[in-house]
Amino acid sequence: MPFSRVIWIVLDSVGIGEMPDAASYGDAGSNTLGNIARLRPLHLPNFAALGLGNIAPVTGVGPVDQPTAAYGKCTLASPGKDTTTGHWEMVGIHLDQPLPLYPNGFDPAFMKAFEDRIGRDTLGNKAASGTEIIAELGDEHVRTGSPIIYTSADSVFQIAAHEEVIPLWELYKICEVAREMLPGIGRIIARPFEGESGAYRRTANRKDYAMPPAPGMLLDQLAAAKVPVHSVGKIFDVFLGRGIQLYDKTKTNADGMAKTLAAMADSKSGLIFVNLVDFDMLYGHRNDVEGYA
Repeated sequence: MPFSRVIWIVLDSVGIGEMPDAASYGDAGSNTLGNIARLRPLHLPNFAALGLGNIAPVTGVGPVDQPTAAYGKCTLASPGKDTTTGHWEMVGIHLDQPLPLYPNGFDPAFMKAFEDRIGRDTLGNKAASGTEIIAELGDEHVRTGSPIIYTSADSVFQIAAHEEVIPLWELYKICEVAREMLPGIGRIIARPFEGESGAYRRTANRKDYAMPPAPGMLLDQLAAAKVPVHSVGKIFDVFLGRGIQLYDKTKTNADGMAKTLAAMADSKSGLIFVNLVDFDMLYGHRNDVEGYA
């Protein structure tokens, strides 16, 4: 049956079982929902009624005889496991080769050229947790004014800076330089933070600079058909705003849901495309079971 409106919510990083190639990424045994439910009892009556427990065993969320929704799980056809690869595949873009990863940091010759372009030295240049590297190098950054460069298990070049040391407008300009110099990487991410030594904390002024998606993806097709699209969260950044008429940035998952409900009240047709990033950004990368639950 046709739908006049679709609300599409991505619970960023929330999975329900490992992929066949999980071991290749160091993720053997991964099962976000299943593992959290084993360690901390979950009470999810609405998800259970929809059929969550019919997809796979989840402690405390049993199967139901008459689920109120269609349900299922799928594997990713493209190689990789990052934001760009996953979101692109959702809209019909299949990658034959994985996006590049940098587990040992970025080439020193590239970093020297990058420093020359931005007029500042850099710190870090390694794979690290964002909160840990800010704690480790935050004081030196404040003293020297050198931005902190790091990557992760995703195809990303992340740039962290204290908002009182490198103002947001300059941090964003630095990210634009990195985007120009690294056209093949999945995302450049601005990671501003604030606070004092020993208590640095990220702010809500993160900004992603994504690779341009290939033409003809779902959002392009919806735009051509004049179907309105309203995005919430980082969706706008992931797709560079393509095919999106209205968008709301978010500060937290709760803020994302509030803005989703507001979009639902305002829009009676089209697509509302939502990403709730806290699951991944605050809890998933840190294996924080309590936070996730």
